[in-house]
Amino acid sequence: MAGLNIVVLGSGALETARRIQARYPESRVHGLASRVSADIVYEDFGAHMRQLYAMNMPIVALCSAGIVIRALASCLADKGAEPPVLAVAQDGSAVVPLLGGMRGVNVLAREIGATLDVAPAITTSGELSFGTCLLAPPEGYVLADIERGKRFVSDLLAGETTRIEGHASWLDQAALPRSSDAHRAVRITPHSRDDDASLLIHPRCVVAWIDDITDNCGERLRLALREHDLAIHALAAIVAPFEAMTSRSLADAARTLNAPLRFCERMPFDAMELAHGIELHIADRPIDANTIGRARGTLTVIGLGPGNAELMTPAAKQALAAAQDILGYETYVRMAGPFRADQRTHMTDNREELQRARHAFERASEGRRVVVISSGDPGVFAMAATVLEALDENAHWYAVKLEIVPGVSASLATAARAGAPLGHDFCVLSLSDNLKPWRVIEERIAYASKADLVMAFYNPLSKARPWQFDRAIDIARQHRDAATPVVLGREIGRPGERLRIVTLGELSGALVDMRTMVIVGSSTTRVVGDWVYTPRWYK
Repeated sequence: MAGLNIVVLGSGALETARRIQARYPESRVHGLASRVSADIVYEDFGAHMRQLYAMNMPIVALCSAGIVIRALASCLADKGAEPPVLAVAQDGSAVVPLLGGMRGVNVLAREIGATLDVAPAITTSGELSFGTCLLAPPEGYVLADIERGKRFVSDLLAGETTRIEGHASWLDQAALPRSSDAHRAVRITPHSRDDDASLLIHPRCVVAWIDDITDNCGERLRLALREHDLAIHALAAIVAPFEAMTSRSLADAARTLNAPLRFCERMPFDAMELAHGIELHIADRPIDANTIGRARGTLTVIGLGPGNAELMTPAAKQALAAAQDILGYETYVRMAGPFRADQRTHMTDNREELQRARHAFERASEGRRVVVISSGDPGVFAMAATVLEALDENAHWYAVKLEIVPGVSASLATAARAGAPLGHDFCVLSLSDNLKPWRVIEERIAYASKADLVMAFYNPLSKARPWQFDRAIDIARQHRDAATPVVLGREIGRPGERLRIVTLGELSGALVDMRTMVIVGSSTTRVVGDWVYTPRWYK
C-alpha cells in the first residue's frame, strides 16, 4: 500500500515509525503534538484515529492493540468496508493486524513484518494455511457470495481438495489443497453459476455501452446481463455518451448495480453481445474503469463544523475521504487533514472565494471528485452561496454533480455549549460590511431587536472596523434590558475554546474579536446555574 498513516504516541516509537515509512515512502508519521515532532501532529489520539478510520485510510499505530481497539470500537460496523488497521510494538518487536481482513491487512502485516524482521501475528486460519485470503480477492475480482465462501474455506481446512477453473494468476502461488479431479472448484468466470461446491469469483471484465437513455436503464441492463448469463458483479463499467452525463436513470443504474459510470464519445470496445439496446463487451481479463473515458465530475461543498473533528458530520468526512482535490482557505484545509498522498490540496486566501469556486468547477469538469471546504456550515456565510454564484455565471458547469453537505455552524456549536439560547425564534447576522453596506446591517439589527429575536452575530469585530460592534450593541440596547443574557463563545470546538456569559449592559467590543460568536438573548432568555436558555413558550 502506497500511503500509510503511521501513528505514534511518544518519541520512543519514532525510530520504528521511520523504518516503516522508509518501506512506504508516501506514508506520513502522525505524532501527539505535546510529545513528538512528526510529519503531522494531532491533539487527541482517539479523535485522530477515528478521523483517519472514517476517511478510509490505512492505519499503523505504534502502541498497544488495546488502545487502538478502544479508540475505534465505536466506528466498527461493516467488516467489508474496514480499512487496514494494525498495532505495532513501538520497538518493532510485534506486528498485529486488527482490522481490514477483506482489504489486505494480512498482506500489509507480512510486508511490515519483513521490514522489521519479525513474524506478524496473523490469526486468520485460511490465510495461515493457504498463504492468501480466498474471501478477499485482489482488485478487479469480486467474490460472488461471502457466506458460501466461508463454507468453502471451512471445507478446505477440514481436508477437502479443490481445482482452479479460469484465469487466476494471483492464485498460482497459493498453497491450496489441489486435485485435478476435486469435487470442489475455485471458478474465475464472469458467468453466473449456482453450484454449492464451488467458490465463485467474478473478474470485472464486462463493459456495457448505453446510448439509448430511458427511465429504465438499470432494468434493461439487468435483463441484458441475465440473457447472456453474466453476473452483475462482473460489470466493470457502464459507459454512455458525454451528453448523457446528467441522466438520473444512468446514475441510478450505476448505483444499484455498484458499477462505475464513465462517459465517452463512442463505445470504446468492439461489442461482442447486443441485448435490449445495450452493447456488451466481455474481456478475458479485468478491465480498469479508470482507463475508459472519464467520470462525471463531482463538487461537494462541506463544512468542518466548529473545528473539532468529532463534530464534523459523517457525510462531510465521507466526501473528504472520496475527494481527489480539496480546495479552501488555507487554515480550514489544514484543519481538515490529514490527507492521503494521492489527494491534492489547493489552498488560497480567505478573500479569494469566487476564484476558488470557479477553480473547483474547472477541476470537477475534468471528471474529478472535488471538495470545497468551509468552516461551520457551508450555507451560513460560507462557500455554498459562492459556489452557486459561480455556477450561475457558467451553464457549462451544470454537468458537474453538485452536492452541499450541511455542517454544524458556529452559532449552533456555541449555543449547545451554553445550553439552549436559540430555543425560540432567532436570527443570524454578520457584522462584516465587506459585502453589504453598514447602513443595511444597522437596519437589520434594529428590526431584529424590535422583533425581540435572539440574535447570533458572526464576524463581530476586526482591526479594520473596531467601532462597529459597539454601535451594533447600542442599537440592541434601545430595545433590550441591560440584564439580557449574552453568550460569548470563542474558538468553540477547537483547542483553547472559551465560553463566557455576560449581560447586555456589560457587553463591549473589548470582550470580542473575529473568532468570537456573540449570541444576544431575547426578553425571555434566562440563566439557570451555568446554563443559558430561551424558553419555547412566549409571554
